Amino acid sequence: MTFKLWSIGTAAPWETSAVVWRLLAFDDMRVDVLYEVLRLRSEVFVLEQRCIFQDMDGADSKAMHLLGVQHSELQAYARCMPAGSKFAEASFGRVLTRPSARGTGLGHALIEQAIAAIRQLWGPQPIRIGAQTQLADFYAKHGFQDVQHTFMEDGIAHLEMVRPA
Repeated sequence: MTFKLWSIGTAAPWETSAVVWRLLAFDDMRVDVLYEVLRLRSEVFVLEQRCIFQDMDGADSKAMHLLGVQHSELQAYARCMPAGSKFAEASFGRVLTRPSARGTGLGHALIEQAIAAIRQLWGPQPIRIGAQTQLADFYAKHGFQDVQHTFMEDGIAHLEMVRPA
């Protein structure tokens, strides 16, 4: 099953270059698409952030995968999880933008699309995320509030944030 999600809100610089948003179940991902997702996750989380962790954690098969593709290249990605998977609430994680796309507004568009995807899939509801602490202000711009629960995950400080329904 493939869903196409369109941009939400005001125009951003990247919109003129035709980012196509797709939401895919794990079983609907072609092998080359899955390979590109895992390659980019490894590039960002393992190499760039120097975090050695088990990225393939068994949750991908339970998730919906949000991909932002431009000129046939994956530019943005988030893994959307139903309530009861990672947290009691719906959530998203493994959020990334390609390094060359940063500073263009694409990261904000990705979060807006992830929120829209969760609403489309599972209805309006609170969303809980585990955010890297240095990104708290970024997520706050999208309505997420720090719930004062900090934790270490894979050697990086995180905090739980919730966006009301």
